[in-house]
Parts: sequence; C-alpha cells; structure tokens
Amino acid sequence: MTDPRAAGAAVDPRRGETGPVTRFDVLVTAAEAYPALEREFLAAENTISASFRVFDLSTRLRSDAARKIGEDWFDLLVHTLRRGVRVRMVLSDFDPIGADDLHRLCWRARRWFAAAAELAGEGGLEVISDCHPAEAGAGARLVLAPGAFGRLRGVIGKLNALPEAKRARYLSEAPGLAALVRPGRDGVAPRAALPRLFPATHHQKMAVFDERRLYIGGLDLNERRYDTPGHRRAPHSTWHDLQAMVEGPVVAAATAHLEGFLDAVAGRRAPPPPAPGFLRTLSRRARRAPFRFSPVPMVRELERAHFARIAEARQLIYMETQFFRHLPLARALARRARACPDLCLILLVPAAPEDVAFEDNRGLDARYGEHLQQRCLDVIRDGFGQRRMLVVSPVQSRPHPGDGRETLEAAPLVYVHSKLSIFDDRAAILSSANLNGRSLCWDSEAGLELTEPDQLAHLRRRAMGHWLPDPVEDAALAPATAFGRWVALAERNARAAPSERQGFLVPYDSQPAREIALPAPGVPDAMV
Repeated sequence: MTDPRAAGAAVDPRRGETGPVTRFDVLVTAAEAYPALEREFLAAENTISASFRVFDLSTRLRSDAARKIGEDWFDLLVHTLRRGVRVRMVLSDFDPIGADDLHRLCWRARRWFAAAAELAGEGGLEVISDCHPAEAGAGARLVLAPGAFGRLRGVIGKLNALPEAKRARYLSEAPGLAALVRPGRDGVAPRAALPRLFPATHHQKMAVFDERRLYIGGLDLNERRYDTPGHRRAPHSTWHDLQAMVEGPVVAAATAHLEGFLDAVAGRRAPPPPAPGFLRTLSRRARRAPFRFSPVPMVRELERAHFARIAEARQLIYMETQFFRHLPLARALARRARACPDLCLILLVPAAPEDVAFEDNRGLDARYGEHLQQRCLDVIRDGFGQRRMLVVSPVQSRPHPGDGRETLEAAPLVYVHSKLSIFDDRAAILSSANLNGRSLCWDSEAGLELTEPDQLAHLRRRAMGHWLPDPVEDAALAPATAFGRWVALAERNARAAPSERQGFLVPYDSQPAREIALPAPGVPDAMV
C-alpha cells in the first residue's frame, strides 16, 4: 500500500545517525505544512495526540490525497475516526473577558469535533477544551476589577448590538462569557460577581502520530494562517510560519508532554523530566498568593536554552519572531556582544503587530507591547552597536498605496509568525514560543533544539534562504559571511522600487512603533 505521506512530501529531508532527532523536515508556510499534516492524519494507524491553540475543522483540505475523501478538515477527521484511529485533541480555551472571540472559537471548534465523532459513529475521539488554570488571586482580581468590568462592558456592548437571536447564539457558543452576564433592560448586563481572570494560555501547536512522528512549530490550523512561500496575498492575509515533521527519540518526550502537561499546570503532578532535543515552557497557579496576578513558572527550558546558546555564540545569531519583548533575553544578547566582538545579530520581525497593522489597535496593550519591543531593541543596540546588528522585516515586491503600518518602504508587509533561533552552526531552536515573557515564562509552549550539522544546514537553507533571492548563495547562509550579505541586500532593497527588489528583506523601521509606544507601570512585561 502506498504511504499517503509520500506524494508531495517536504523536499530535502535531513537524517541524523544519532541524537534525539533522526529525521527532520522543515515545512515553510501553511502551503507546505497543511498538506503534510493531512498526510499524517491519513497515514496514522492507531493514535493521534495533539494540542493546538486554534484548530478549525472548516479549514479546506489542500493535499490531493486528502481531497479524495472530502473538502475540509471535518471530512478528514470523520474519515480518520472511521478507520479506527484514536484521536486526542487539546484545544486552548481563553479568558472570556480578555479574549472573548477566542473563547467562543474554542467552544465552536469543540462542537465541530463532537459532530464529527457522532457522524463517524466511533468512540475514539477525546476533545479537551482547557483554559490554563493559572488564575489571578482574589486580591489581584479586586485591584484589577475596574479594568475587568470595563472590558466586560465593552464585550456586552458588542453583544447588545446584535439581534436577539444572534446574541443568544453567541452566548450559547461562549459558556464562560454566558456565566458573566444576566438578562438586562436592552439585552444582557454584567453580573455583580468579581470576574475571575486567567492570564496564561496553552500556546503550543503540535501533534504526535502513532508515537513515531512529531509535527511541531508555530502554526495553528485555520484559513487565516494559510499562505504560500511567494507571499502574494493581500497584506492582511499573509502569514509566514515554520513547522517541522520529525522522527527519533524526541517523539517519546513529546508524547509524554502531551499526556502530562494538563496535570502539571493544574498542580496534580510534576511535569515529565527534561529530555534531549525537546524544550518546554510550563507554569502553574500561585498558591496562597492572593495579590499575585501572574502564574508561577515551572519549566523554562526554552528560555534557558536561548541563554545557554547565546553565551556560546561566536559569529552569528539569527532570530525570526513575531515579538521580541523579553528584556532578560535582550540583556543576554547585549552581554554576549560585548564579550565577543566578532559576534553579529540578524533579527527578523514583522513591520508591525497584527492588530496594529490591520486593525489599527491603539489600546494600552498594543502601545505597551511596542514599548517593550523598542526597549529591548535599544538594549541590544547598546551591546552590538550599529555595525553588528541588523533588524529586518519582509515585504512583498509590489507597491502598496497608503502609509499605514501594513506598509513598509512603500510595499505591503509579509506578516511573520515563525519562531526560530539559529546560533552559528552549533544549534537551532524551532518552537511555538515568541521571544517575549509570555511565551518564555507563562504559556504552555513546546519546541525542538537541533544540533546535528546536516539538519542545521537544511534549516538554514530552508528558513533563512526563504527570504533571499534565487539562487541562494552559500555565503548568505554561512555564519561567517551571512551578516554582510544580508546588510547589503536590505540596504539595496531600501533604495530600490518595490518591483525591482530582490528577495523580501528591507530594514525594520522603529519610528512608527516609538510614536505609539507607552509604558504601563505595574503591568507585568509578560502580559503582551
């Protein structure tokens, strides 16, 4: 029987003879990752265990093999369950005040999963909708009550603007929000009870198939996250991400994590011990700390691995991330830059956060996030100086009217959501974690640490090479020479018209972020 994964598999896989990862395939954007995930569902024989922040079963199928059995992921799940495969899915739930839309999305997804199981007529599906249990203490909730009630009133205003039938449907799909409201004069009104607040989330995006293969990285599943390597969509529809498909002993560590992380964050048992090649962030609720808002970190392997690799770097650190807002990481980079005068840094970030670029969010959360990132960039710049540090953002090779944050250097931005750090030719970290305090200290995150030379070379060519003009020169990837090539390319593109540029790179412009940046004394850095 032909393996459904074979057709259209990721090109240029790298195998290691020893170590935690023996096979490593890089998947660049959803155009590569979604078909690979579909093929794994088709090929699974016994079990699938997964955890995602967003997993929308109405997402269209992309691979030829999957489209033979249906049109969307609902059809694929039904097909998988009918084959007798047991599926366990953890869906991230969210604070119904702070993220009411995501809270509703989680419970709508849960209903889709239940409908698929009923249609399949099989009992092999387990769906868990879990809100991270790190709840703010009663004293902290009291201090934050004015802001929480203000946010709740805004959500209620949105609800009351809906027709009654749509409002009722919305609340039926958002049980946490429904518990916070009561019938009012013109719709619904807030209950008087002090709202509970849940600041952390499960942010990982991973699945294990038959305890033999692991799909892991920064990519959730829905239509919003679909993009192609060419990034030719409208700016608000671009979405660059990285995912990996791996085999080897690291899969056992991922399996143990998926089986135990909910009990660990709930305080019911200790998390599984560290395992080579597998990195996590886990936190739990603070006990007997009524005025504590933030959770208590338990496992900070992703943060510590970054610190350790930074301290060893000699030539080039390459990072691409949605956010860079973690001051301890910025300080570690600056210290290493001062201690190692030959070390250079390439940092790739989106031209603006998603809600700022496409929704013109000027709220405190957006302004505080911009403040944190600019503060971190200033710290790094003090360490590296202007000549050893390059911050770039990707844009499309076509002009774009307007001067909003969705535009950079007269071209539409490419939205970056990937999370990758490469340290010389020694190591790389690919994960679900942004370089901010939330991902490195609070949220449930998971990723890989790679050290095998062929796998690192493969990753550099697929990930770094993605942004460069064809054909990609080896000198633009090598730790000793890449920095100079990237600087020259970004500067050349900044002087050229959008249609005349090579690759995607232009210098990041910090001025628009500084114009709205605002500190928020007393608010934890990890909030945004």
